[in-house]
Amino acid sequence: MTLTAVPGVQVGHAQVQGGGSGCTAVLGPFRGAVEVRGMATGTRELGVLSPYHLADRINALLLTGGSAFGLAAADGVVGWLAQKGEGFETGVSPVPLVPSAVLFDLRPDVPTPGAEEGRRACEMASAEPVQEGRVGAGAGATVGKLLGSEKACPGGIGSTSRSWGGATLGAMAVVNALGDVIGDDGGILAGVRGEDGQFLGTDALVVQGGSSHPGMPGTNTTIVVIATDLPLSRVELGRLAKMASAAFPRAISPVNTPFDGDMVFAVSTGETGVAIPPQDLLAMGVVARELTEEAIRRGVTVGRGGPEAPDPMGSPNS
Repeated sequence: MTLTAVPGVQVGHAQVQGGGSGCTAVLGPFRGAVEVRGMATGTRELGVLSPYHLADRINALLLTGGSAFGLAAADGVVGWLAQKGEGFETGVSPVPLVPSAVLFDLRPDVPTPGAEEGRRACEMASAEPVQEGRVGAGAGATVGKLLGSEKACPGGIGSTSRSWGGATLGAMAVVNALGDVIGDDGGILAGVRGEDGQFLGTDALVVQGGSSHPGMPGTNTTIVVIATDLPLSRVELGRLAKMASAAFPRAISPVNTPFDGDMVFAVSTGETGVAIPPQDLLAMGVVARELTEEAIRRGVTVGRGGPEAPDPMGSPNS
């Protein structure tokens, strides 16, 4: 099961012509919150996720490649929702609220996602299991880039879910990290490779000063969406996102670097937001962290036969 096992959540992917970049729309509506962990984020409309914001619900989330250029894809999501009459009621017309986050996958001759791709991602959205791998926002993702993209491994999208407390929690991760993705046994699943194809270990390279790559700021990001149908308030969702973000250092190393824009969105499709007992929130946070770890690892392994990853410059799945 994936993120779409949560009732009320739909996910759709779209790629640019020729592949190599794309975007992923997560459709609601739902209450939301965000936890920003990285130092190199690219975003749009995160302010609507504040518990102090007038609007108590958002209509969708957009995750996209293309760095800041890819934020243009949000226009397509907003336009598609507006045509359906969805959005915050202003007395003139509904205004769709679509917080968005980008990852860096820019390459020569690869287009960046725009309004057309955003709209197409919405059209493709469904409650079917999320397609994983190098699709949507993960179409051009790579991991382990300390020595440059030619020695990196493919990143991508991973997703999973679990029943808990009579409800469902799900996670989806778009993995485009500077560091290596680490398995639950401590081994490297994807990362920097040497000339012999073996993993070199980004931590060791950093400590030893063995990097010939300048570490370009803003060129890496892991973005996670946590969803549940439990009726959490925006404050509780913020706490859930914070606990889920503890998965990053368990599954990626190094992480939250000056060169990554890591963040976690948490959303609830429950009708009315309520505070839940702290002990229940603690348990939910642990489940969300475990799901996030699994989603990150699935983002670099699903459909690739485990750690033996294909050429990162190869064609994405479609």
